[in-house]
Amino acid sequence: QVQLVESGGGLVQPGGSLRLSCAYSGRTLSSYIMGWFRQAPGKEREFVAAISWNGGRTYYANSVKGRFTISRDNAKNTIYLQMNSLKPEDTAVYYCATKHDTSAQYDYWGQGTQVTVSS
Repeated sequence: QVQLVESGGGLVQPGGSLRLSCAYSGRTLSSYIMGWFRQAPGKEREFVAAISWNGGRTYYANSVKGRFTISRDNAKNTIYLQMNSLKPEDTAVYYCATKHDTSAQYDYWGQGTQVTVSS
């Protein structure tokens, strides 16, 4: 079983920055992709970013490309999402998730952390 725990959410003004963390435990996640998703009120959950096990491959939604950076520190069993130039439309609950490299869907999810961008 895999446990994922997000942290780092909060209230920030437009143009500001936040860094989300996701600590994972329960098994070695070799060959697992780690991802961030978000869900705004009244909207479906959407993909934000993902990173391969060794960090060599990263993927971003067009809406966050150039503003968000995903990274991972396997020694600390943690992935990060650095969010810069935040906009009100980035307001959402952000979820960390993971899946095997060959899996079609994400198998494990965290409980989420709220990010609110507002003046």
